[in-house]
Amino acid sequence: MRSLIKEAVTAWPVLSKVLSVPHKRAEYEEAVAFLDKLIDEIGENEKHPLASLMETLSTVVEVYEQHHVPEFLGDPRRSLKALMDEHGITQKELPEVGSQGVVSEIINGKRALNVRQIRSLSRRFGVGVGVFV
Repeated sequence: MRSLIKEAVTAWPVLSKVLSVPHKRAEYEEAVAFLDKLIDEIGENEKHPLASLMETLSTVVEVYEQHHVPEFLGDPRRSLKALMDEHGITQKELPEVGSQGVVSEIINGKRALNVRQIRSLSRRFGVGVGVFV
């Protein structure tokens, strides 16, 4: 066990940059950005060498969200509308989703959010992707 602790002491300075529990919004946003990169790299490959890191970081991000990010219940359209209202954003001010017309169609239930839009909105508003799924 002592040997394992010595290894952890050596490895922690590097690992702590991606595995520390976020205590500030900026730290949370960094963790989410890194998690997004891991998801892009790993995808559904459970045998990828970083798959357990992705799983662990997902848990860290989820715990932060449970304590610090308002939970939006209901469907993704209502969540998007609530976040827009909360941040004072109009449909024209969401270029990461598309044109004002596209945003309108999403809010009115005529179109669903795609994966790219969900990731972009998650980053923009600092919420988990689950808010839009």
